[in-house]
Amino acid sequence: MILRLLSLLLICSTVLSAADRPNVLFIAVDDMNNDLGCYGHPLVKTPNLDRLAAQGVKFERAYCQFPLCSPSRSSIMTGLRPDRTRVADLQYHFRESLPRVVTLSQLFKNNGWFSARVGKIYHYGNPGQIGTAGLDDAPSWDLAVNPAGRDKLTDEPDIIQYTGKPMNFGASLSWLAAEGSDSDHTDGKVADEAIRLMEEKKDQPFFLAVGFYKPHTPYVAPKKYFDLYPPADLIPLAARHAGDRDDIPPMAISSYQGEKLTDEQSRLLRRAYWACLSFADAQIGRVLDSLDRLKLRQKTIVVFWSDHGYHLGEHGLWQKQTCFEEAARVPFIIAAPGTKARGGVSKATVELIDLYPTLADLAGLKGPANLQGTSLRPLLDDPAAAWARPAFTQTARGKKDGEFIFGRSVRTDRWRYTEWRDGEAGIELYDHENDPGEYTNLARDPAWEAERARLAALLKQVRQ
Repeated sequence: MILRLLSLLLICSTVLSAADRPNVLFIAVDDMNNDLGCYGHPLVKTPNLDRLAAQGVKFERAYCQFPLCSPSRSSIMTGLRPDRTRVADLQYHFRESLPRVVTLSQLFKNNGWFSARVGKIYHYGNPGQIGTAGLDDAPSWDLAVNPAGRDKLTDEPDIIQYTGKPMNFGASLSWLAAEGSDSDHTDGKVADEAIRLMEEKKDQPFFLAVGFYKPHTPYVAPKKYFDLYPPADLIPLAARHAGDRDDIPPMAISSYQGEKLTDEQSRLLRRAYWACLSFADAQIGRVLDSLDRLKLRQKTIVVFWSDHGYHLGEHGLWQKQTCFEEAARVPFIIAAPGTKARGGVSKATVELIDLYPTLADLAGLKGPANLQGTSLRPLLDDPAAAWARPAFTQTARGKKDGEFIFGRSVRTDRWRYTEWRDGEAGIELYDHENDPGEYTNLARDPAWEAERARLAALLKQVRQ
């Protein structure tokens, strides 16, 4: 009788404990920059992300660790910088060098949360590997779902392609105002599956990672999202600045250049990219609406992030893999029950590797001792709280003697400083207070040598 009573008390204790555990809705997008309504863009329509920002804290100065899919996502999920994960391309898996690492979702899974992935969290070739597991990490999940829609399963001969090999869309500049409903497309199916899982698991704590594939190329979305924007001839081009490239190292320029694009093509591409932003926003809105319908919002931490930023013609560049602000900066929002700020805006310089310790902190979990980020919880209570941490981003330019050649960049509230091949292939220094477009490289200006040396020391310190 006593044993039965103790068992009953233990069961009740477990239930109460589970009831106190917050859910995590972990929303990711692929290749999304900060051209969003809530970040002040005058044309782009993203009402659902605007709504989420009004419910939580929007980070104005959030930065990825590597402006390329797999290295960035590996850092986010392990809480470790690329030098520690050793991921610098789209083939290497972090478990080759870190076989026992406990990933972010794995930490929750190991502590009793149902952990699931729908869509792209780790690297997939996009669109080539849609519908497969890609470069996934099985220990991270109890369940993984790999939807595929018409943008993958149907031959789209009407896609308009300006760059890259014909019908090879993954790194091309290409677009299509497509037929079909939202749920005919992969991201619509991602939202469908995420909603289904929330309905199934609403009575137990869950860590649900929902990875959308847009706005990654090709810029394909249902036509109604293109109709949200003016005709192409009214779409503005990226700002152009005389002498923009005359003082920067050649390595600073990625292979994704737009010199061969006409102004008309650039405008069409910008319009198509923004249409994909609105399409992704609509799918995120469906998921958030279901969270509210299921009455889960008050017990769910909602996180929104992009794996890196994106060029749309700035500096004559497109896509990613630079250390410029457009590629390194990301949209990043956290709405967490129990925190004090609502509709807050933080100007603190933060990093995506801060996600792991932040979510562990909010859930009352102890993360691994080797995490390299810092919990953002103080900023969720007071977005204006003192914060003096810089952000570090790096990218690769091929290999020499079997080792990657890196560009490494540090961002503070005012400055960005970048070294290519440890400075041997060039350096850059930009004053964001007076030059937010990063047009004038001050690295060789004697007036700023002390600031350059201080930032160089930060880059050296983070590698130790």
